[in-house]
Amino acid sequence: MASARARRGPSRADYWPGFVDAMSTLLLVFIFLSSIFMLAQFFLSQEISGRDTVLNRLNSQIAELTEMLALERARGSDLSDTLAALQSNLETAEGERDRLRELLDRGSGAESAAEGRITQLEGDLQEEQRLSQSAMAQVELLNQQIAALRRQIGALESALEASESRDRESQTRIADLGRRLNVALAQRVQELSRYRSDFFGRLREILAGRSDIEIVGDRFVLPASVIFPSGSDEINASIQGELDNLATAMKELEVQIPPEINWVIRVDGHTDVRPLSGFTRFRNNWELSAARAIAVVRHLIAQGVSPNRLVAAGFGEYQPLDPATTEEAYARNRRIELKLTER
Repeated sequence: MASARARRGPSRADYWPGFVDAMSTLLLVFIFLSSIFMLAQFFLSQEISGRDTVLNRLNSQIAELTEMLALERARGSDLSDTLAALQSNLETAEGERDRLRELLDRGSGAESAAEGRITQLEGDLQEEQRLSQSAMAQVELLNQQIAALRRQIGALESALEASESRDRESQTRIADLGRRLNVALAQRVQELSRYRSDFFGRLREILAGRSDIEIVGDRFVLPASVIFPSGSDEINASIQGELDNLATAMKELEVQIPPEINWVIRVDGHTDVRPLSGFTRFRNNWELSAARAIAVVRHLIAQGVSPNRLVAAGFGEYQPLDPATTEEAYARNRRIELKLTER
């Protein structure tokens, strides 16, 4: 190992991990904001859909009432025409009656005929008056119905305006809530990113003497060969002290991070692509990778780390760091990764 360090030459500052941390943080922020935007859009579309249904129903009712109002107005116009005709007939009959009375007063020989004609005209006149009164009553009834329809239309229009006003207020509240939620999420992501950077800095101090441990993106990568014997999930005694220091750093992290941030340390187990030999109790790489992740989690819990802050996951050979088929690539792919993330 000393010769390997000698070949690499003097150590230089490595800015790449910090750059990758920043890019991953920006990606997380973008993903969170996109998720919240989609949720806000979904609830907003549901709210608007319900409002549109109410508005369509109100518009339909207004259209029906408007049509009824037009029909009633047409009927009222017809009755007004009929009333005008009756009044004209009444005036004609009254003129004829006056003319006959005038003839009667002059002593015409047709007195009896005139009286009969007068009697007939008076009967017609009474009938015309009766019809006129009936038409006027119908006109009055229609006017009352038209007034009632107008009141209903006014009430519906008021309800429609109130509904549209509530809809606008609701949309404003949703938009304001979305903005505040986005700000809160962005602050939460930034805060977790800061704790992640502090935690990785602490891990670098703990494992400073190991050149085979690296940072890949937002994950701390430990070679499986350092922690476990080949094909086993038993932790090597040589690494237990460093894992104990790692548990101490996690317990310090539990005190520092506010309780409202729902965070976990995810321990991921990975293997290379080669199948297991027949001298192990595991049936495949899935079981081996999961068992190794669980073994690390159990060791950390035994050192006092809260179980609700730990997650164990096995990925088998399906997430390689190096797709090559060399021994160096196989060794790099057999690893344990630690990642501070939200639950």
